[in-house]
Amino acid sequence: MKILVVSDTHGMSENLSDVIEIEKPDRIYHLGDGQGVEERIWMMTDAPVECVCGNCDWGTNLPNEVVLEVGKHVIMLTHGHYYGVGFGYERIAEAARAKGCDVVLYGHTHVPTIDYYEDLIIANPGSIAFPRQNSREHTYMTIMVDNEGELKFNLHSLEEYDRKHGN
Repeated sequence: MKILVVSDTHGMSENLSDVIEIEKPDRIYHLGDGQGVEERIWMMTDAPVECVCGNCDWGTNLPNEVVLEVGKHVIMLTHGHYYGVGFGYERIAEAARAKGCDVVLYGHTHVPTIDYYEDLIIANPGSIAFPRQNSREHTYMTIMVDNEGELKFNLHSLEEYDRKHGN
């Protein structure tokens, strides 16, 4: 199974549509600040979609967090702004452990990362709309779930895809 993880699309659906076409995921997790794009994802794919609310998602009824069992793991989806993710993982790690999670997926910073923090995997797909890391590449994440229920995390960029395919 392939899970596409995106965040911080801020209403920009073109890159999201491209990524869905490239990856053809079985599931999609949007980690907030969709600013309405989460309402259009349903038209781009037949894959089940989970979305959480970000700090720019005003007037939405999306949840702040979602906890899911995926394979042998329990994953917390959150935007991260309530946990001060720009300043460290202590608060988000505490919340994840309290919910029985061993994986946390968050957005907010627009910076892609996969970190191993004590007993947790904490990962951010970055942003396919407004990247903030030094390379300024438009990033997203895939998670492959194998037959034994283990997870393999991969960060990708649209620019990487274009380089590989001569676009």
